[in-house]
Amino acid sequence: MATKKKDNFQIYVKQIEAISKVANLITSGMYLGELLRLVVHVTAEIMNSKISSLMLLDPDKKELVVKATQSISEAYNKKPNIRLGEGIAGVVAQTNKPICILDVKADARYLNQDVAKIEGLYSLACVPMAVKGRVIGVLNCYTSKKHKFSKHELDLLSALANQAAIAIENAELDLRARSAEEALTTRKLVERAKDILSQDASITSSEAYRLIQKQSMDMRKSMREVAEAIILAKDIRAKK
Repeated sequence: MATKKKDNFQIYVKQIEAISKVANLITSGMYLGELLRLVVHVTAEIMNSKISSLMLLDPDKKELVVKATQSISEAYNKKPNIRLGEGIAGVVAQTNKPICILDVKADARYLNQDVAKIEGLYSLACVPMAVKGRVIGVLNCYTSKKHKFSKHELDLLSALANQAAIAIENAELDLRARSAEEALTTRKLVERAKDILSQDASITSSEAYRLIQKQSMDMRKSMREVAEAIILAKDIRAKK
C-alpha cells in the first residue's frame, strides 16, 4: 500500500511539473515551431501516449492542420487537413468540447482509419485549445492499447491544452509584432536608399524605387538587403 501511494505521488508530481513546464512557455519567447514540438513531447511523456499531435485551425480555410507531433510516422504526419465540424478533431474544434474514443478503428467519425490501422492506434482523447473561448486548435493523445481515459487524465490533458493555447497565442502575437517592426525598418531603409540613388543618379524617386526593385529581383536579394548595400556604399564613400 505504501509503495502504491508513493507511486501515485510521483505520478502526481510529474504531472504538476508537466503543466508547469508548458505554463512557463507563455513568457518564454520561444519560436512557435519549437514551442509546438515541446508541447507534443511533454504531452506524450506525461500521458504515456503512442502519438501526441497538435493541430492548429486555419481560420481562412476553416481547416485543422497538423503542426507538430512526436511521431516519426510518415503516414500520420502526411494525413490530410480536417475541415471544421468534420471528424473527431473537427467536431472538437467546432464545439469547443473534448471527445474520447475507445477504438478509433471502430468509430465511423474517425476519418483516418487507414492510418490508425497502419500505426496501431487504438484509443483517442482529443481536447480543444482555446483562448478566451476562441478555439485555435486541438491536442490529440493516442494510445496503442484500448484505454478508457479517466476524468483526471482528461482534466490533465485539457490543462496542458489550455496552457499551450495561451503560449501559442503569445508567440503568434510576438511574431506579428516583430514582422510589423521589421516591415517598418525595411520601409525606412528603402526610403533612405531611394533618396541616395535619386540624388546621386539625378533620377526621380519613383525611378530610384524601380531600380532598387529590379536589383532585388535580378540579384535574388530582398529589397532590404539591396537598400542596405546602397546605404553602406554611400557611407564608405563619405568616409574617404
